[in-house]
Amino acid sequence: MNSSVIVNILRFFLLILVQVTIFNKINLFGYINPFPYLLFIILYPVNGNKSALIFFSFLMGLIIDMFMNSGGVHAAASVCIAFFRPNFFRFAFGLSYEYQTIKISGKLTSERFSFILISVVTHHLILFLLEIFRLSFITQIVSRTIFSTIFTLVTCLIFLYLFKPSKR
Repeated sequence: MNSSVIVNILRFFLLILVQVTIFNKINLFGYINPFPYLLFIILYPVNGNKSALIFFSFLMGLIIDMFMNSGGVHAAASVCIAFFRPNFFRFAFGLSYEYQTIKISGKLTSERFSFILISVVTHHLILFLLEIFRLSFITQIVSRTIFSTIFTLVTCLIFLYLFKPSKR
């Protein structure tokens, strides 16, 4: 097996384990939650199999939904950002994406940060829209999206710097 496949399998299971055991228990002010499991979708290789990404995003979201008893909203939001991921790359990286010379886990640049930000905001907006499912609560949807996005971004950036691959 390819080392990239092994790394992605380990990342898949470790992020689910960390999300379920630690981050599902965090609930700041009653509505702010971090979702670092998104790092699997964000860090998936650019030239990787897109169908596999969508399938594993669905599977990851479904597992998170089972543990959180949330009825499929994580699966739907995860599949959406996996599907729109090439568009997010194109928006954040421009021409570099066309030549597939991107590595997200490297040094944080404005392009990488904007890609991570767009992915997290989209995920959270879809997640909270589906979870609340009433436009009359739009202020609650927007506030939960903003604050959970900030908390998730900080958590993801900490994870990226803690588990940065070593230079060879």
